[in-house]
Amino acid sequence: MRSLALWILLLLTLHTAPLALGRTPAQHANDPTPAAVSAPQSLQPQAGTPDAAAPVAPPQTSEQKVTAYTLPPDLYRKARDLGRFHARFAWIDFFYGIFVLWVILSWRFGPQFRDWAQSVSRNRFVQAAIFAPLLILTMAILGLPSDIYENSVERKYGLSIQSWGSWFWDWTKGQLLGILLGIILVSILYAVIRNSPRRWWFYFWLVSLPIVVILVFIQPLIVDPMFHKFEPLQQKDPALTASLETMVQRAGVDIPPERMFWMGAGEKTTELNAYVTGIGASKRIVVWDTTIAKMNTPQIVLVAGHETGHYVLNHIWKGLLFAAAFLFVLFYLGFRTIGWLLRRFGAAWGIRGVDEWASLPALLLLISIYSFIANPVQSAVSRYFEHQADQYGLEVTHGLIPDSSQVAAQAFQILGEVDLSDPTPSPVTVFMFYSHPTIPDRIRFSLTYAPWDKGEQPEFVK
Repeated sequence: MRSLALWILLLLTLHTAPLALGRTPAQHANDPTPAAVSAPQSLQPQAGTPDAAAPVAPPQTSEQKVTAYTLPPDLYRKARDLGRFHARFAWIDFFYGIFVLWVILSWRFGPQFRDWAQSVSRNRFVQAAIFAPLLILTMAILGLPSDIYENSVERKYGLSIQSWGSWFWDWTKGQLLGILLGIILVSILYAVIRNSPRRWWFYFWLVSLPIVVILVFIQPLIVDPMFHKFEPLQQKDPALTASLETMVQRAGVDIPPERMFWMGAGEKTTELNAYVTGIGASKRIVVWDTTIAKMNTPQIVLVAGHETGHYVLNHIWKGLLFAAAFLFVLFYLGFRTIGWLLRRFGAAWGIRGVDEWASLPALLLLISIYSFIANPVQSAVSRYFEHQADQYGLEVTHGLIPDSSQVAAQAFQILGEVDLSDPTPSPVTVFMFYSHPTIPDRIRFSLTYAPWDKGEQPEFVK
């Protein structure tokens, strides 16, 4: 359950967050970075019913030959159980969020906060600076049971090793960021609504576009360092940096060693990841310390090739365009239905009209529903981008590392084992929530994609 401003941030940065190696779409509660495409700390909602025929095998080391995604019996059971939890929780979290908004509307928190804000000042921005934090904190506190439960399960399965004190501090920092952003966005939204009652959705959409770009730019510079430690990768692992530099030069991408970073994830999680983030001067490749500890240099180069593919294939800018189109439809639907909703329930909720602060929970209720309904489209676009990046990683590393197909399969096998990726997730869960292809599919593709063996030209790297 996200706070108001983090939820708005999700809308505004939809499909513009870091494009990570192996994540799927839900988000840790205390991570301020949305992950509709995926972000450094996203969860892995994977589910399905137990399958007696699912592959079971001894644990594989980083050097063993991989022919398919397999897990030893103990990890298989844990991955299946965790997958079922993530599948259920994705639905539970949505309906719990709707319940929280219903409580806020039914108990008239919005009108109370509106009255307090208006009693303090006639200045609209001052009112927003009072109303938005009150609503954000109310949503955050009511959403805490969901967040705590989610993190408890992550701790139970050994994926989260973060202390509760550290977790709550990250949660607090997330709320503070949310309050700051929420004040700005709520002020803009209601200024637009009051000045253009019939076209506010369009003008707010226009305003949101540069905000999206600014957020994507500043995220790695300001936001990410608030939650994790970053150091130049060249200082931590010069040999790995040199190998990555060779790959990047082949790709023709301007990511010098100064923009390759080591991230200290190991103090909070056992999961593995690497990702690209930022645009322009903030563009960079980030490799988690846990990934460096579990994978060898060729495997990490393959992973970085995948991440480089996101830049070469313009996935961040394509994601921005997709986000713009998605927000256009989302805001329009909110505009078309908020009037009906307030005519039907506004009096009971104490809301006098769309143009007053108290209408915000009702608008969030509508947009939450529409966004959830559209989740399969968002997930499908993300999976397509990630599949293209997998293909690019194989192509750009072909000839640079021995047997890149096998190296890729090994990397995905390690990722699945450590992150407890479900070997047989439900197709419905994949359709609804998966931002990446499943690990079995990624290994299968890695082992079968070899146009050079047939005398054919690769699609992306000639």
